[in-house]
Amino acid sequence: MWLLAGYPLWWVLGLGRFAFVVFALPMAVELVRRHRADGLRLPPGFGLWALFLLWCAAGLSLIGTAPPGTLPDSGGILGALVRLAVYLSLTVLLLYVGNLSRRELSDLAVARALGWLCLATVAGGLLGMAAPDFEFTAPTELLLPAGLAADPYLHELIHPASAQVMEVLGYESPRPKAPWEYTNTWGNMLSLLLVWLLAGWLRWREPGGEGPGPALRTRADLLRAWTAGTAVVLAVAPVVYSLNRAVWAGLALSLGFVLVRMLRRGRVVVVAAVSAAACAALAVALLSPLMDMARERLDNPHSDDGRAAASVAAVQAANASPVLGWGTTRDMAGSPQSIAIGPSPECPGCGGHTIGNNGQFWLLLVANGWVGAALFLAFFGQAVWRYRRDSAVLGTAALLSVLLLFWYMFFYVALAAPLAVTMIAVALLWRRSAEDAAPAPGGAR
Repeated sequence: MWLLAGYPLWWVLGLGRFAFVVFALPMAVELVRRHRADGLRLPPGFGLWALFLLWCAAGLSLIGTAPPGTLPDSGGILGALVRLAVYLSLTVLLLYVGNLSRRELSDLAVARALGWLCLATVAGGLLGMAAPDFEFTAPTELLLPAGLAADPYLHELIHPASAQVMEVLGYESPRPKAPWEYTNTWGNMLSLLLVWLLAGWLRWREPGGEGPGPALRTRADLLRAWTAGTAVVLAVAPVVYSLNRAVWAGLALSLGFVLVRMLRRGRVVVVAAVSAAACAALAVALLSPLMDMARERLDNPHSDDGRAAASVAAVQAANASPVLGWGTTRDMAGSPQSIAIGPSPECPGCGGHTIGNNGQFWLLLVANGWVGAALFLAFFGQAVWRYRRDSAVLGTAALLSVLLLFWYMFFYVALAAPLAVTMIAVALLWRRSAEDAAPAPGGAR
Protein backbone atom coordinates (compact mmCIF):
# COMPACT_ATOMS: atom_id res chain seq x y z
CA MET A 1 0.00 0.00 0.00
CA TRP A 2 2.88 2.34 0.78
CA LEU A 3 4.49 1.48 -2.54
CA LEU A 4 1.37 2.28 -4.60
CA ALA A 5 -0.46 5.04 -2.74
CA GLY A 6 2.82 6.61 -1.65
CA TYR A 7 4.38 6.66 -5.11
CA PRO A 8 3.99 10.45 -5.58
CA LEU A 9 6.17 10.88 -2.48
CA TRP A 10 8.85 8.58 -3.86
CA TRP A 11 8.74 10.57 -7.11
CA VAL A 12 9.27 13.84 -5.19
CA LEU A 13 12.23 12.28 -3.41
CA GLY A 14 13.71 11.15 -6.74
CA LEU A 15 13.21 7.47 -5.95
CA GLY A 16 10.22 6.74 -8.18
CA ARG A 17 11.89 4.37 -10.65
CA PHE A 18 13.77 2.61 -7.86
CA ALA A 19 10.84 2.33 -5.43
CA PHE A 20 9.99 -1.15 -6.69
CA VAL A 21 13.51 -2.37 -5.90
CA VAL A 22 13.55 -0.66 -2.49
CA PHE A 23 10.16 -2.04 -1.43
CA ALA A 24 11.09 -5.51 -2.68
CA LEU A 25 13.54 -5.82 0.21
CA PRO A 26 11.00 -5.82 3.10
CA MET A 27 8.64 -7.86 0.92
CA ALA A 28 11.37 -10.46 0.43
CA VAL A 29 12.00 -10.58 4.18
CA GLU A 30 8.29 -11.24 4.76
CA LEU A 31 8.28 -13.97 2.11
CA VAL A 32 11.21 -15.69 3.81
CA ARG A 33 9.36 -15.52 7.13
CA ARG A 34 6.22 -16.99 5.60
CA HIS A 35 8.20 -19.70 3.87
CA ARG A 36 9.75 -20.79 7.15
CA ALA A 37 6.44 -20.66 8.98
CA ASP A 38 3.85 -21.99 6.55
CA GLY A 39 5.54 -22.55 3.22
CA LEU A 40 5.36 -20.37 0.12
CA ARG A 41 2.80 -20.70 -2.65
CA LEU A 42 3.82 -20.22 -6.28
CA PRO A 43 1.43 -19.19 -9.06
CA PRO A 44 0.58 -21.61 -11.87
CA GLY A 45 3.06 -21.29 -14.70
CA PHE A 46 5.73 -19.80 -12.44
CA GLY A 47 8.27 -22.19 -13.93
CA LEU A 48 8.05 -20.23 -17.19
CA TRP A 49 8.86 -16.99 -15.38
CA ALA A 50 11.69 -18.61 -13.41
CA LEU A 51 13.19 -19.83 -16.69
CA PHE A 52 12.91 -16.32 -18.12
CA LEU A 53 14.87 -14.94 -15.16
CA LEU A 54 17.56 -17.58 -15.75
CA TRP A 55 17.62 -16.59 -19.44
CA CYS A 56 18.20 -12.96 -18.46
CA ALA A 57 21.08 -13.96 -16.22
CA ALA A 58 22.62 -16.24 -18.85
CA GLY A 59 22.39 -13.51 -21.48
CA LEU A 60 24.77 -11.33 -19.46
CA SER A 61 27.60 -13.50 -20.79
CA LEU A 62 27.04 -12.10 -24.31
CA ILE A 63 27.14 -8.40 -23.45
CA GLY A 64 30.74 -8.12 -24.62
CA THR A 65 29.80 -9.26 -28.13
CA ALA A 66 28.27 -7.11 -30.87
CA PRO A 67 25.35 -8.15 -33.10
CA PRO A 68 25.75 -7.44 -36.83
CA GLY A 69 24.99 -3.83 -37.73
CA THR A 70 25.50 -2.43 -34.22
CA LEU A 71 28.13 -0.23 -32.64
CA PRO A 72 30.84 -2.07 -30.68
CA ASP A 73 30.71 -1.62 -26.89
CA SER A 74 27.24 -0.07 -27.08
CA GLY A 75 25.77 -2.62 -24.68
CA GLY A 76 26.52 -1.72 -21.06
CA ILE A 77 26.51 -4.20 -18.19
CA LEU A 78 25.03 -1.65 -15.77
CA GLY A 79 21.77 -1.29 -17.68
CA ALA A 80 21.43 -5.06 -17.96
CA LEU A 81 22.00 -5.54 -14.23
CA VAL A 82 19.46 -2.84 -13.37
CA ARG A 83 16.94 -4.51 -15.68
CA LEU A 84 17.53 -7.90 -14.04
CA ALA A 85 17.17 -6.31 -10.59
CA VAL A 86 13.81 -4.86 -11.62
CA TYR A 87 12.61 -8.21 -12.96
CA LEU A 88 13.60 -9.86 -9.67
CA SER A 89 11.91 -7.09 -7.65
CA LEU A 90 8.67 -7.50 -9.56
CA THR A 91 8.90 -11.26 -9.00
CA VAL A 92 8.99 -10.54 -5.28
CA LEU A 93 5.98 -8.23 -5.70
CA LEU A 94 4.06 -11.00 -7.50
CA LEU A 95 4.78 -13.55 -4.77
CA TYR A 96 4.17 -11.10 -1.94
CA VAL A 97 0.70 -10.07 -3.09
CA GLY A 98 -0.19 -13.61 -4.12
CA ASN A 99 0.75 -15.05 -0.73
CA LEU A 100 -1.29 -12.51 1.22
CA SER A 101 -4.84 -13.65 1.84
CA ARG A 102 -7.72 -11.39 0.90
CA ARG A 103 -8.37 -10.94 4.61
CA GLU A 104 -4.86 -9.53 5.02
CA LEU A 105 -5.01 -7.40 1.88
CA SER A 106 -8.31 -7.28 0.04
CA ASP A 107 -8.63 -6.95 -3.72
CA LEU A 108 -10.66 -3.80 -3.15
CA ALA A 109 -7.86 -2.22 -1.10
CA VAL A 110 -5.38 -2.90 -3.91
CA ALA A 111 -7.80 -1.52 -6.51
CA ARG A 112 -8.32 1.66 -4.50
CA ALA A 113 -4.58 2.14 -4.04
CA LEU A 114 -4.12 1.80 -7.81
CA GLY A 115 -7.04 4.21 -8.25
CA TRP A 116 -5.30 6.72 -6.02
CA LEU A 117 -2.18 6.35 -8.18
CA CYS A 118 -4.41 7.03 -11.19
CA LEU A 119 -5.57 10.29 -9.60
CA ALA A 120 -1.94 11.28 -9.05
CA THR A 121 -1.21 10.48 -12.70
CA VAL A 122 -4.13 12.62 -13.90
CA ALA A 123 -2.98 15.46 -11.63
CA GLY A 124 0.54 15.12 -13.02
CA GLY A 125 -0.83 15.33 -16.55
CA LEU A 126 -2.70 18.53 -15.75
CA LEU A 127 0.45 19.93 -14.13
CA GLY A 128 2.41 19.12 -17.27
CA MET A 129 -0.08 21.11 -19.35
CA ALA A 130 -0.36 24.09 -16.99
CA ALA A 131 3.31 24.35 -16.03
CA PRO A 132 5.42 22.42 -18.56
CA ASP A 133 8.67 23.94 -17.26
CA PHE A 134 8.04 22.88 -13.66
CA GLU A 135 10.95 20.89 -12.21
CA PHE A 136 13.01 20.74 -9.06
CA THR A 137 16.06 19.07 -7.60
CA ALA A 138 15.14 15.96 -5.66
CA PRO A 139 16.86 15.03 -2.40
CA THR A 140 18.31 11.95 -4.11
CA GLU A 141 20.12 14.20 -6.58
CA LEU A 142 21.67 16.19 -3.75
CA LEU A 143 22.99 13.03 -2.10
CA LEU A 144 24.60 11.61 -5.24
CA PRO A 145 28.06 12.65 -6.50
CA ALA A 146 27.74 15.53 -8.96
CA GLY A 147 29.13 13.54 -11.86
CA LEU A 148 26.72 10.66 -11.32
CA ALA A 149 23.69 12.91 -10.83
CA ALA A 150 24.56 14.72 -14.09
CA ASP A 151 24.50 11.51 -16.15
CA PRO A 152 21.72 12.12 -18.75
CA TYR A 153 20.05 8.73 -18.30
CA LEU A 154 20.13 8.79 -14.51
CA HIS A 155 19.10 12.46 -14.47
CA GLU A 156 15.87 11.58 -16.29
CA LEU A 157 15.08 8.95 -13.66
CA ILE A 158 15.75 10.95 -10.48
CA HIS A 159 14.95 14.53 -11.52
CA PRO A 160 11.24 15.32 -11.04
CA ALA A 161 9.71 17.32 -13.90
CA SER A 162 6.17 17.89 -15.09
CA ALA A 163 6.64 17.37 -18.83
CA GLN A 164 8.93 16.48 -21.69
CA VAL A 165 9.18 19.32 -24.20
CA MET A 166 9.65 17.71 -27.62
CA GLU A 167 9.37 18.66 -31.31
CA VAL A 168 6.89 15.96 -32.24
CA LEU A 169 4.67 18.32 -34.24
CA GLY A 170 7.50 20.25 -35.87
CA TYR A 171 7.65 22.73 -33.02
CA GLU A 172 8.28 22.47 -29.30
CA SER A 173 5.26 21.16 -27.41
CA PRO A 174 4.99 19.89 -23.81
CA ARG A 175 4.03 16.27 -23.25
CA PRO A 176 3.01 15.53 -19.62
CA LYS A 177 4.93 12.90 -17.69
CA ALA A 178 4.58 13.51 -13.91
CA PRO A 179 4.85 11.51 -11.70
CA TRP A 180 6.66 9.17 -14.12
CA GLU A 181 10.00 9.34 -15.91
CA TYR A 182 8.80 9.66 -19.49
CA THR A 183 5.63 10.75 -21.26
CA ASN A 184 5.27 7.28 -22.80
CA THR A 185 5.31 5.77 -19.32
CA TRP A 186 2.76 8.37 -18.21
CA GLY A 187 0.36 7.38 -20.97
CA ASN A 188 0.91 3.66 -20.46
CA MET A 189 0.29 3.97 -16.72
CA LEU A 190 -2.80 6.14 -17.11
CA SER A 191 -4.33 3.60 -19.48
CA LEU A 192 -3.61 0.76 -17.02
CA LEU A 193 -4.78 2.65 -13.94
CA LEU A 194 -8.03 4.12 -15.24
CA VAL A 195 -9.77 0.75 -15.16
CA TRP A 196 -8.66 0.28 -11.53
CA LEU A 197 -10.00 3.71 -10.63
CA LEU A 198 -13.42 2.82 -12.00
CA ALA A 199 -13.38 -0.73 -10.62
CA GLY A 200 -12.18 0.23 -7.15
CA TRP A 201 -13.78 3.61 -6.58
CA LEU A 202 -17.28 2.58 -7.69
CA ARG A 203 -19.07 -0.04 -5.61
CA TRP A 204 -20.23 -2.33 -8.38
CA ARG A 205 -22.89 -4.94 -7.66
CA GLU A 206 -21.57 -8.40 -8.38
CA PRO A 207 -23.69 -11.32 -9.68
CA GLY A 208 -26.52 -11.97 -7.24
CA GLY A 209 -26.59 -8.33 -6.11
CA GLU A 210 -29.41 -5.84 -6.27
CA GLY A 211 -28.99 -4.60 -9.82
CA PRO A 212 -26.71 -3.99 -12.79
CA GLY A 213 -25.12 -0.67 -11.90
CA PRO A 214 -22.85 0.95 -9.29
CA ALA A 215 -24.10 0.64 -5.72
CA LEU A 216 -23.72 4.07 -4.08
CA ARG A 217 -24.70 3.32 -0.50
CA THR A 218 -22.86 5.91 1.59
CA ARG A 219 -21.54 9.45 1.30
CA ALA A 220 -18.04 8.02 0.93
CA ASP A 221 -19.22 5.89 -2.01
CA LEU A 222 -20.78 8.94 -3.64
CA LEU A 223 -17.66 11.03 -3.08
CA ARG A 224 -15.44 8.34 -4.60
CA ALA A 225 -17.79 7.97 -7.55
CA TRP A 226 -17.78 11.72 -8.26
CA THR A 227 -14.00 11.82 -7.84
CA ALA A 228 -13.52 8.97 -10.30
CA GLY A 229 -15.91 10.48 -12.84
CA THR A 230 -14.28 13.91 -12.59
CA ALA A 231 -10.82 12.39 -12.99
CA VAL A 232 -11.87 10.56 -16.15
CA VAL A 233 -13.18 13.81 -17.66
CA LEU A 234 -10.08 15.78 -16.64
CA ALA A 235 -7.79 13.10 -18.06
CA VAL A 236 -9.00 13.69 -21.62
CA ALA A 237 -6.95 16.85 -22.22
CA PRO A 238 -3.57 15.55 -20.99
CA VAL A 239 -4.16 12.27 -22.84
CA VAL A 240 -4.51 14.21 -26.08
CA TYR A 241 -1.57 16.53 -25.28
CA SER A 242 0.62 13.52 -24.51
CA LEU A 243 0.49 12.77 -28.25
CA ASN A 244 0.65 9.04 -27.47
CA ARG A 245 -1.24 7.40 -30.31
CA ALA A 246 -0.80 3.91 -28.85
CA VAL A 247 -2.52 5.11 -25.67
CA TRP A 248 -5.44 6.52 -27.67
CA ALA A 249 -5.90 3.13 -29.31
CA GLY A 250 -5.32 1.31 -26.01
CA LEU A 251 -8.08 3.26 -24.30
CA ALA A 252 -10.46 2.43 -27.13
CA LEU A 253 -9.53 -1.25 -26.88
CA SER A 254 -10.05 -1.16 -23.10
CA LEU A 255 -13.49 0.39 -23.49
CA GLY A 256 -14.47 -2.23 -26.06
CA PHE A 257 -13.25 -5.07 -23.84
CA VAL A 258 -15.17 -3.81 -20.80
CA LEU A 259 -18.37 -3.27 -22.79
CA VAL A 260 -18.21 -6.79 -24.23
CA ARG A 261 -17.67 -8.29 -20.77
CA MET A 262 -20.59 -6.28 -19.36
CA LEU A 263 -22.82 -7.27 -22.25
CA ARG A 264 -22.02 -10.95 -21.68
CA ARG A 265 -23.09 -10.51 -18.06
CA GLY A 266 -26.43 -9.05 -19.15
CA ARG A 267 -25.71 -5.48 -18.09
CA VAL A 268 -27.43 -3.99 -21.12
CA VAL A 269 -28.47 -0.79 -19.33
CA VAL A 270 -24.92 -0.08 -18.17
CA VAL A 271 -23.52 -0.82 -21.65
CA ALA A 272 -26.06 1.53 -23.23
CA ALA A 273 -25.30 4.27 -20.68
CA VAL A 274 -21.54 3.96 -21.10
CA SER A 275 -21.82 3.89 -24.88
CA ALA A 276 -23.99 7.01 -24.85
CA ALA A 277 -21.54 8.79 -22.55
CA ALA A 278 -18.61 7.77 -24.77
CA CYS A 279 -20.42 9.06 -27.88
CA ALA A 280 -21.22 12.34 -26.13
CA ALA A 281 -17.61 12.73 -25.00
CA LEU A 282 -16.40 12.01 -28.54
CA ALA A 283 -18.79 14.61 -29.95
CA VAL A 284 -17.52 17.22 -27.49
CA ALA A 285 -13.91 16.34 -28.31
CA LEU A 286 -14.58 16.66 -32.05
CA LEU A 287 -15.88 20.19 -31.51
CA SER A 288 -13.04 21.23 -29.17
CA PRO A 289 -9.48 22.40 -29.88
CA LEU A 290 -8.32 18.98 -28.71
CA MET A 291 -9.36 17.55 -32.06
CA ASP A 292 -7.00 19.93 -33.85
CA MET A 293 -4.15 18.66 -31.68
CA ALA A 294 -5.07 15.02 -32.36
CA ARG A 295 -5.36 15.64 -36.10
CA GLU A 296 -2.02 17.43 -36.13
CA ARG A 297 -0.40 14.49 -34.33
CA LEU A 298 -1.78 12.00 -36.85
CA ASP A 299 -0.39 14.16 -39.65
CA ASN A 300 3.11 14.15 -38.08
CA PRO A 301 4.45 10.56 -37.76
CA HIS A 302 7.62 11.91 -36.10
CA SER A 303 9.32 8.76 -34.77
CA ASP A 304 7.71 6.16 -37.04
CA ASP A 305 10.76 5.66 -39.26
CA GLY A 306 13.13 5.33 -36.32
CA ARG A 307 10.80 2.90 -34.54
CA ALA A 308 10.42 0.80 -37.67
CA ALA A 309 14.18 0.66 -38.19
CA ALA A 310 14.80 -0.29 -34.54
CA SER A 311 12.12 -3.00 -34.72
CA VAL A 312 13.66 -4.54 -37.84
CA ALA A 313 17.08 -4.40 -36.19
CA ALA A 314 15.68 -6.16 -33.09
CA VAL A 315 14.34 -9.00 -35.23
CA GLN A 316 17.69 -9.28 -37.02
CA ALA A 317 19.53 -9.33 -33.69
CA ALA A 318 17.23 -12.07 -32.40
CA ASN A 319 17.74 -14.10 -35.57
CA ALA A 320 21.51 -13.83 -35.09
CA SER A 321 21.25 -15.09 -31.49
CA PRO A 322 17.84 -16.74 -31.14
CA VAL A 323 18.44 -18.64 -27.91
CA LEU A 324 19.96 -16.15 -25.45
CA GLY A 325 19.82 -12.88 -27.32
CA TRP A 326 22.56 -10.34 -26.58
CA GLY A 327 22.02 -9.60 -22.89
CA THR A 328 20.95 -5.98 -23.29
CA THR A 329 20.19 -3.26 -25.84
CA ARG A 330 22.56 -2.11 -28.58
CA ASP A 331 22.92 1.02 -30.72
CA MET A 332 22.46 0.79 -34.47
CA ALA A 333 25.41 1.64 -36.68
CA GLY A 334 24.28 4.63 -38.74
CA SER A 335 20.71 4.81 -39.98
CA PRO A 336 18.47 2.78 -42.33
CA GLN A 337 19.61 5.05 -45.20
CA SER A 338 23.36 4.85 -44.64
CA ILE A 339 25.85 3.53 -42.12
CA ALA A 340 27.53 6.94 -42.29
CA ILE A 341 24.50 8.81 -40.98
CA GLY A 342 24.55 9.33 -37.23
CA PRO A 343 23.57 11.86 -34.58
CA SER A 344 24.94 15.38 -34.97
CA PRO A 345 24.33 18.79 -33.36
CA GLU A 346 22.20 19.72 -36.39
CA CYS A 347 20.24 16.45 -36.30
CA PRO A 348 20.45 14.76 -32.87
CA GLY A 349 17.76 12.26 -33.86
CA CYS A 350 19.50 11.03 -36.99
CA GLY A 351 20.76 7.46 -36.83
CA GLY A 352 22.19 5.78 -33.78
CA HIS A 353 18.83 4.41 -32.65
CA THR A 354 18.90 2.16 -29.62
CA ILE A 355 17.62 -1.32 -30.45
CA GLY A 356 15.09 -2.41 -27.87
CA ASN A 357 13.96 0.87 -26.34
CA ASN A 358 10.89 1.20 -28.57
CA GLY A 359 8.82 -1.51 -26.88
CA GLN A 360 8.99 -4.44 -24.46
CA PHE A 361 8.70 -6.99 -27.25
CA TRP A 362 11.65 -5.55 -29.14
CA LEU A 363 13.63 -5.30 -25.90
CA LEU A 364 12.99 -8.98 -25.24
CA LEU A 365 14.14 -9.93 -28.73
CA VAL A 366 17.48 -8.16 -28.59
CA ALA A 367 18.20 -8.84 -24.91
CA ASN A 368 16.82 -12.37 -24.54
CA GLY A 369 16.35 -13.80 -28.04
CA TRP A 370 13.31 -15.58 -29.39
CA VAL A 371 13.41 -18.18 -26.62
CA GLY A 372 13.55 -15.61 -23.84
CA ALA A 373 10.76 -13.58 -25.42
CA ALA A 374 8.64 -16.72 -25.74
CA LEU A 375 9.12 -17.55 -22.04
CA PHE A 376 8.13 -14.02 -21.00
CA LEU A 377 5.01 -13.95 -23.15
CA ALA A 378 4.05 -17.54 -22.34
CA PHE A 379 3.88 -16.74 -18.62
CA PHE A 380 1.41 -13.90 -19.11
CA GLY A 381 -0.41 -15.70 -21.92
CA GLN A 382 -1.15 -18.72 -19.76
CA ALA A 383 -2.42 -16.39 -17.01
CA VAL A 384 -4.89 -14.80 -19.44
CA TRP A 385 -6.15 -18.19 -20.57
CA ARG A 386 -6.29 -19.68 -17.09
CA TYR A 387 -8.24 -16.80 -15.54
CA ARG A 388 -10.31 -15.73 -18.54
CA ARG A 389 -13.57 -16.78 -16.87
CA ASP A 390 -13.22 -14.44 -13.88
CA SER A 391 -16.14 -12.15 -14.70
CA ALA A 392 -16.26 -10.13 -11.45
CA VAL A 393 -15.51 -6.43 -11.73
CA LEU A 394 -12.10 -6.60 -10.06
CA GLY A 395 -11.28 -9.81 -11.93
CA THR A 396 -12.11 -8.07 -15.21
CA ALA A 397 -9.87 -5.14 -14.27
CA ALA A 398 -7.01 -7.52 -13.50
CA LEU A 399 -7.51 -9.49 -16.71
CA LEU A 400 -7.53 -6.30 -18.77
CA SER A 401 -4.29 -5.16 -17.11
CA VAL A 402 -2.60 -8.34 -18.33
CA LEU A 403 -4.12 -8.16 -21.80
CA LEU A 404 -2.94 -4.57 -22.30
CA LEU A 405 0.64 -5.80 -21.93
CA PHE A 406 0.23 -7.58 -25.27
CA TRP A 407 -0.80 -4.30 -26.93
CA TYR A 408 1.65 -1.86 -25.39
CA MET A 409 4.65 -4.19 -25.70
CA PHE A 410 5.03 -3.13 -29.35
CA PHE A 411 5.29 0.56 -28.41
CA TYR A 412 6.52 1.01 -24.83
CA VAL A 413 9.02 -0.70 -22.56
CA ALA A 414 7.06 -2.12 -19.60
CA LEU A 415 9.79 -1.64 -16.98
CA ALA A 416 9.21 -0.85 -14.27
CA ALA A 417 5.82 0.56 -13.21
CA PRO A 418 3.62 -0.83 -16.05
CA LEU A 419 4.96 -4.35 -15.54
CA ALA A 420 4.45 -3.92 -11.77
CA VAL A 421 0.73 -3.28 -12.37
CA THR A 422 0.59 -6.36 -14.59
CA MET A 423 2.29 -8.47 -11.91
CA ILE A 424 -0.16 -7.24 -9.28
CA ALA A 425 -3.02 -8.15 -11.62
CA VAL A 426 -1.65 -11.69 -12.10
CA ALA A 427 -1.26 -12.05 -8.33
CA LEU A 428 -4.87 -10.99 -7.72
CA LEU A 429 -6.20 -13.36 -10.38
CA TRP A 430 -4.11 -16.21 -9.01
CA ARG A 431 -5.21 -15.84 -5.41
CA ARG A 432 -8.84 -15.18 -6.41
CA SER A 433 -8.90 -18.55 -8.15
CA ALA A 434 -7.12 -20.27 -5.28
CA GLU A 435 -9.27 -18.93 -2.43
CA ASP A 436 -12.97 -19.14 -1.69
CA ALA A 437 -14.84 -17.18 -4.37
CA ALA A 438 -17.39 -15.76 -1.93
CA PRO A 439 -17.85 -11.95 -2.28
CA ALA A 440 -15.91 -9.87 0.21
CA PRO A 441 -17.72 -7.31 2.43
CA GLY A 442 -19.09 -4.48 0.33
CA GLY A 443 -19.89 -6.68 -2.68
CA ALA A 444 -16.37 -6.72 -4.20
CA ARG A 445 -14.80 -10.13 -4.68
